[in-house]
Order: sequence, then C-alpha cells, then structure tokens
Amino acid sequence: MSETPSDIARRVLATETEALVRLSDELPAEFDAVVSLLLNIRGRVIVSGMGKSGHVAAKIAATLASTGTPAQFVHPGEASHGDLGMITSADAVILISNSGETRELADMIGYCARFSIPMIAITKRAESTLATASDHILLLPDAPEACAIGMAPTTSTTLCMALGDALAVALMSNRGFGRDSYAHFHPGGSLGAALLRVSAVMHKGDELPVVSPTTPMSEALVVMSQKGFGVAAVVTEGRVAGIITDGDLRRNMEGLLERRAGEVATPGPLVTQPDTLLTEALGVLNAKKRTVLLVVDEAERLVGLLHIHDALRAGVA
Repeated sequence: MSETPSDIARRVLATETEALVRLSDELPAEFDAVVSLLLNIRGRVIVSGMGKSGHVAAKIAATLASTGTPAQFVHPGEASHGDLGMITSADAVILISNSGETRELADMIGYCARFSIPMIAITKRAESTLATASDHILLLPDAPEACAIGMAPTTSTTLCMALGDALAVALMSNRGFGRDSYAHFHPGGSLGAALLRVSAVMHKGDELPVVSPTTPMSEALVVMSQKGFGVAAVVTEGRVAGIITDGDLRRNMEGLLERRAGEVATPGPLVTQPDTLLTEALGVLNAKKRTVLLVVDEAERLVGLLHIHDALRAGVA
C-alpha cells in the first residue's frame, strides 16, 4: 500500500528531526570561535548563498539584524555586478553552500581573500573549495535529504536555518540583548505592541485629572469632566491617596456637592509603574474590570494615567 500524505509528512519530519539531533550532538567545533569573531567585528555580518541556500542566508541575516547583530544579505549574482562594494574590510562574511562548490560564490570568495575579510563557510564538505578557502568552517552533518529522490534541499536547508538561529541566539545572549532592545527593533505590529511599556502610552502632566483631598466635589466633577477619563486622582504632596470613579459618585449621590474629594474617594486605588509591560497592565485592567490605572513611581508619586483605550490603540489586545 502506498504512503498517505500524512505518512510522508511524518517521514519527512522524522528525517529532519534526526538530522537536527545530529547537529546538536556534533555541533561544529569552530562554533564558539565564530561567535567570538562576530562579536568583535566593527562592521556587519554579510550572509550569502545561491538558490535555496540564498533564501536561508536572507533569513539568517534578518534574524541576526533583528537580534542585535548588524547583518545584510548580499546576492552572489548581484555581488559579481557591483554589490561587492557593499562588503568592507570591517565586515565578516558567511557563505552557505551544501556542497561547498557553488560556482556563483567564486567572486565573493576571491574578494574576501583579496581584502582579508574574515570568511565563514557553512557546508557539509570539509574538503570543498569553499571550506578550504574559509577562515572558519561550520560543518553540517552529512544527513540525507528528506525528499523521495534525495536531491531537493530539505534536510540541508533545515540544518542551515537551525544553525543560523543558534548563532543569532548565542550572539544575542553574549551582547546582553534583552526585551527592551528587542522592542526598539520591532516597533510595529503585535510583536512591537507586546513589548511596549506603560510609559510609552500613558497620559501625564497637564492631562492628568488631579485633585486634593480638600477639593470641593463641585470642583472635582469639573476636573473629571474636563480631562475625560471618568476618574479623578486624589493626591497629597504628590502621592496618590485615592481615586474618584463613577462608582464613587453613584454611591455618594446624597449630598455629593457638599462633600470634599477625600470623603468620596476610594483609598488604595489600583496602580502600576511606568516600566510595566503594557500587556501586563492590560491584564490587570481586564481582571479587575477597570478602565483606568494610575501610574506611580517608586516613591508612589503620581506620574501618569493609563486608560484601557490607550492599550487597545497601541495594538495590545
């Protein structure tokens, strides 16, 4: 009986999984030296390859660049027609070729040799032209391709991709590249939103609805109306003493205008800090069924206000 598509899929995944385990067990001996080299170059990491290896090279360059290691993909065909000028003596070059004999890489190999630009080969053949010409070799296991004819780049490209990820993460860790740095490089989309801090979207200064405990409620209501958040922060000497919400107004309707803000306010309101992740602050708002969080510093001084709409506008949901 012939294989079903699901059978084929499982076989492919098993083949590639086995190869990845081999790569982990037989991690290239020069891996640490390559990481050290890339940490200390003054320029960028240039990554190149032809065909499927070129697509993998572009992905590796993008991952490096987004995780703190300046990198650029250069197409070997374009390199031979002027783009070699993108590569400087301050750079390091990673060339990817499963066989190590890709003709289109010849000009880049020659250019790196001529100008003493460090060259790193990712290949499965240690005796290949590329490996012999390189300063460092990241040798891949000689694992079978996952396709039926054993020729289409499948396992080999998976191994290259995984090795590129390993390099990027090792460099990222050694650079101390954390969540804040990552956010700077990913300001757009849901990824950037997930890394935003409360300080990036909170209201502050004259936007804040602030009253004192002795403020007459007639004046507090005006402040609440003018600022448009539906609340007023009751502040004493810069520190938050309480908050007046719509619920507080409803609970104190009788004689409300004869009272002062401190008599109506709820003490100990929900607060957050400016460096709290916006996703965490939104979680608190949702869990407590609130629309506003007051933002305080370490001394509990009021520094801002976060409304649930601010988080939603920033793309956090």
